[in-house]
Amino acid sequence: MQTNFTARQLRDPRIAEADKILRRCVHCGFCTATCPTYVLLGDERDSPRGRIYLIKEMFESGKRASPEVQYHVDRCLSCLSCMSTCPSGVDYMHLVDHARVHIEQSGRRSFKDRAIRSLLAAIVPYPERFRLALRAARLARPFAGLLRKLRLPQLVAMLELAPRGLLMPSASYAGPGTAATKGERRKRVILLAGCAQQVLRPEINDATISLLARRGVDVEVAPGAGCCGALVHHMGREASAIDMAKRNVDAWSRLIEKGGPVDAIIINTSGCGTTVKDYGHLLKHEPKYAEKAARLAAMTRDVTEFLATYDMGPPKRWSSLRIAYHSACSMQHGQRIGDEPRKLLRNAGFTVVEIPEAHICCGSAGTYNIMQPAIAADLRARKVGNIRSVRPDVVAAGNIGCITQLAPGMDIPIAHTVELLDWAYGGPVPRGLEALSRHVKDVPEPKPLIAVT
Repeated sequence: MQTNFTARQLRDPRIAEADKILRRCVHCGFCTATCPTYVLLGDERDSPRGRIYLIKEMFESGKRASPEVQYHVDRCLSCLSCMSTCPSGVDYMHLVDHARVHIEQSGRRSFKDRAIRSLLAAIVPYPERFRLALRAARLARPFAGLLRKLRLPQLVAMLELAPRGLLMPSASYAGPGTAATKGERRKRVILLAGCAQQVLRPEINDATISLLARRGVDVEVAPGAGCCGALVHHMGREASAIDMAKRNVDAWSRLIEKGGPVDAIIINTSGCGTTVKDYGHLLKHEPKYAEKAARLAAMTRDVTEFLATYDMGPPKRWSSLRIAYHSACSMQHGQRIGDEPRKLLRNAGFTVVEIPEAHICCGSAGTYNIMQPAIAADLRARKVGNIRSVRPDVVAAGNIGCITQLAPGMDIPIAHTVELLDWAYGGPVPRGLEALSRHVKDVPEPKPLIAVT
């Protein structure tokens, strides 16, 4: 693609990077076939190729983001499916990130839009605030009809996505500290505890810690670490995302300096994993952090990516359950992790079945299912239909956003991949799967051999 930036414009590092990305695009249109919003809406401006043109014109003009550009960029899920199919290697992820920063800084949003985005940024990344907000959502749920009449679909989406139980489960392993293995210590890792996940489904961290600790891995949660910054980053709030990334880099660096080398930084939410693995890029213009961030990003592994290289041994339980593995967009497109979770589930005794249109997003995408509830609902219905078509007993996913998005629309239980693995290797039954426990049997211990003389 030909670009027409001035020399003065190219002195801006963001524009210079955007120019290099834009020049790789050859207009082939392969991305349109795998873009969820284009597949649903059929509007070229809601395809990666169309958005690339809009972003190019926005940057070249040097003007404020127009309502048209803002509208269509806002409708991008950042699922990155386009990057998996692009033959030219267009770095759409960073291009759309730059566009969102420009839109946030120069665009003109309605008061309602600004208020909702600020509300999400102020609550979701902070576990205690988020926990209080979910309790308030239960009280506000009866007013969903009124909110619809007031044309506040985003608030309605928040209420519908909030868990319906009166009590949220508490974590067995909460706060910073170390879960030390009782066996021979073989590895040491740092776990990102996350933000929304530890409130919505704390059992995921519990399963991760217990599964690793039973296999000779010390698991540490660093004091001072928090949200990875993905949520605010995808809203174009780059300064906030950089601050959150710096905080994590500082927390992990202190832990490494104090306790010695670690083998990996473990992430069990694939959306967070994609962001943390990109810390080297996010902080490359921060002199005191660039090198440390790149080093820590290179050490980052999804929990299934780490376990796939680890000797898991035989499972403690045998299962006849059919598992439909839903690969989150941030897993398959963002991190390019495909076979590892499936292989781990099969090795644990489960039968893994593939979901049709597995490359199409479920509609979660961070806060997308709140900010764009109509499109997200259509994508969820499409995904649920494809899941039902393979008649699974359980759905496995590696991202809390996908679990939260799919659960309300399904009559099929869903759990995190690591919860199922922990169950197979001796852990508790995952929440929501209690009725299926009859399909999982303990593997009897082998009888000792008796020498015959």
